[in-house]
Amino acid sequence: MPTIHLQTELSGPKSQAIVARREAATPRGAAKLTPVSIVKAEGAALTDADGNTLLDFAGGIGALAVGHCPPNVVNAVQKQAADLIHLCAIVGTYEPYVAVAELLNEVTPGDFAKKTVLLNSGAEAIETAVKISRSYTGRPAIIVFENAYHGRTNLTLAMTSKYNLFKKGFGPFAPEVYRLHFPNVYRRPAGLSEDAFIDDSIRQLENAFVAYVDPSAVAAIVIEPVQGEGGFIPVPARFMQRIRELCTEHGIVMVADEIQCGFGRTGRLFACEHYGIEPDLI
Repeated sequence: MPTIHLQTELSGPKSQAIVARREAATPRGAAKLTPVSIVKAEGAALTDADGNTLLDFAGGIGALAVGHCPPNVVNAVQKQAADLIHLCAIVGTYEPYVAVAELLNEVTPGDFAKKTVLLNSGAEAIETAVKISRSYTGRPAIIVFENAYHGRTNLTLAMTSKYNLFKKGFGPFAPEVYRLHFPNVYRRPAGLSEDAFIDDSIRQLENAFVAYVDPSAVAAIVIEPVQGEGGFIPVPARFMQRIRELCTEHGIVMVADEIQCGFGRTGRLFACEHYGIEPDLI
């Protein structure tokens, strides 16, 4: 892997020129956090248009679990592109589509039959999970949690926290979304033990079925096992396990939003494996 090396100040003239073209050609809504233009990457190293080599701390915002351009991945992509780039599974079946679904079914937690749907984005996956939950249960309501992030479509914005950062100016949002307290043990009241805080959080969860929405109206409870935009905060095990119990008791679909958790980033392939539970949808 290339070593970190600077040939110009950041950003150099070539990067500046490309960034200026970007600003002229694309909307400001797509944030730009750095002033460099990257032309090549290997492992965790990035090379910009001016020949500077930088260390990548973002990893494609979590998408590059195996780093940039590993040879076996590059070879597999090149081979597939030479055989078939696209068909659309609605038009016909192609074996790699089936094979990846079979593999995901095999490694996903749960000793029961499973099926996989492949989608383009996290927001699309969450919207699909809500549609499945509502269709299966015949119920409208969705429960989410404070500081959660589930996407930026209209429905997933309704499910997402952080109004000023993500939601300001984009309403009205989809109805029948109920937001509950999230048990962040790192922000519990001073002097309150972790166990007592979790006990109180569970009581608030249970009370929501009296104070906010009847469980017979709830299609799904959607929760990130580790909150991403909320500060990389794991859900306490007892709280997660109680959600599983309540979902089973009331016929509610439990949805684990593991999009930002990613494969293997928590030490297990799926974050929900740390809790000894099996969500209905991941």
